Amino acid sequence: MRTYDLTPFYRSTVGFDRFFSLLDQANADGAPGYPPYNIERTGENDYRISVAVSGFAANELSIVAKENTLTIKGEKAANENAPAKAEVLYRGIAARAFERAFQLADFVQVKNASLENGLLHVDLVREIPEAKKPRSIPISTTSAVSAPQVIEGQSEKVAA
Repeated sequence: MRTYDLTPFYRSTVGFDRFFSLLDQANADGAPGYPPYNIERTGENDYRISVAVSGFAANELSIVAKENTLTIKGEKAANENAPAKAEVLYRGIAARAFERAFQLADFVQVKNASLENGLLHVDLVREIPEAKKPRSIPISTTSAVSAPQVIEGQSEKVAA
């Protein structure tokens, strides 16, 4: 994969720091592909992130929403009930620790999280405050009849 050095742009731009930081994060080669996830739009302002976390219990997962970042972590607890002499011949089920971070847009809040059939579902909603929503401004029309009125006797004083 190609990598791009955006350092020269940092010196010549003002106010685009966050934009270039997001580009750096998107182009990072070390981005893990585990665990797989889906992002779905479930409504006009509703979204759902589904993360495949099979093998993890609810107490082994943590979800943290801080500023505009949603972080999902999973750490497998040591299995104390397993027999000491159990020998694994093939390990195809990943049980390694992971951390996934998602950049959230402004005004996106975490509404709910649930664990069903090995999938962690995180429901998000975008709630724009009324002050930030666009509003329609009515346009008033003036008719020709309501032209500026001249009060008698005043026009002569103004002309003088």
